[in-house]
Amino acid sequence: MKLSPVAAVNVGLDFGEGVIPVGRLATRDRRVYFEYDRAFLARGLEISPYRLALRPGLQNCDPMLFEGLPGVFNDSLPDGWGRLLFDRALRASGVLPEQISPLDRLTHVGARGMGALVYEPDHAETPPTVDLDLDRLAEQSQQVLQGEADEVLSELIALNGSSTGARPKAMIGLQPETGLITHGVATPPQGFEAWLVKFPNSHDGQDAGAIEYIYALMAEAAGLVMTKTRLLTTDKGGAYFATQRFDRNGAARVHTHTASGLLHADHRIPSLDYERLIALTSGLTRDVREVEKMFRLAVFNVFAHNRDDHAKNFTFLMNDQGEWSLSPAYDLTFSSGPGAEQTTTVMGQGKTPSSIDLRKLAEIAGLASDAAQDIIDQTRDAVRQWPQLAARHHVTRQRVKLIAERLDAIA
Repeated sequence: MKLSPVAAVNVGLDFGEGVIPVGRLATRDRRVYFEYDRAFLARGLEISPYRLALRPGLQNCDPMLFEGLPGVFNDSLPDGWGRLLFDRALRASGVLPEQISPLDRLTHVGARGMGALVYEPDHAETPPTVDLDLDRLAEQSQQVLQGEADEVLSELIALNGSSTGARPKAMIGLQPETGLITHGVATPPQGFEAWLVKFPNSHDGQDAGAIEYIYALMAEAAGLVMTKTRLLTTDKGGAYFATQRFDRNGAARVHTHTASGLLHADHRIPSLDYERLIALTSGLTRDVREVEKMFRLAVFNVFAHNRDDHAKNFTFLMNDQGEWSLSPAYDLTFSSGPGAEQTTTVMGQGKTPSSIDLRKLAEIAGLASDAAQDIIDQTRDAVRQWPQLAARHHVTRQRVKLIAERLDAIA
């Protein structure tokens, strides 16, 4: 791994038609400072309206959160699996992770991160030219999780891009008609779409991909906006969940910003209520249709027992005109939050949020009571498909029974 410590990083936006200079990050006395480029200020694009105001002069953030980075730039850094890979590679090179700064980490994102933000200097790993084998990647991921296989770290880092989350994953290009796959961290070749594929972690069963795929089917039936999803199967019996990336559209890129980054809310601990997310959606998008999408997501997470609904699992998209919208839903699966409670609470309720709490949330969101009830009923019907879909996609009987019992217990 090439490691060249830096004291400053240039930030740009690339919507697919060339890099627009945004500003400059620099460190001094262990504090991180940012200053917008004067020409970018004149554009009037608010890349982070609540925590990184569009104004001249130096700005800095709480050094205890995000290692001092503004949230919008912290969103560019991988966490979970991606950070584990990078830190393992550092140690294999004789460097302690504590020795490098968040700016050094951003240089290893470079132009290959999620969203439209790019960073210079660019020290990102270049994906190898070998053909992709999903079973091989899944096996290598398990070896890394077990503390082995340092020799494959470079390839896995390159394929991870800057994606977040605990489960191993890879950015791929997928040819929809044939199912062919290739490396997809950068712009995929013509005829290929930008997708993300996930692999089980050390705590998942081998049916984890099938379960997440079923949840995507139920979410669509519940009326949630989703990108295209697939369950990629292999000749060796592997079944891996894959989803089209919402931050790419061919060569075009979309600026992404999580609720964690927007509000400076730590995603590692329960830090949000859906009331606050409703208010954020309304204030950012100024569109009641986007507010309804957030309400639908809250309803689904409750009735589908998706309790790992932390602050990084809500993302907003900004186009090159500065217009914001809620991203398609993602990371939907059966999960438990801290203390087996909903990570993002509903009207203060985390242990047993119910349809009563959701109807109160709808009232705060400004949704008509009959419209809210229709969403609740539609979601209930969608989630009831679980046993039939699970049997069709070969989920183990034990997991089918366990999840069904939890879903049936939600009031």
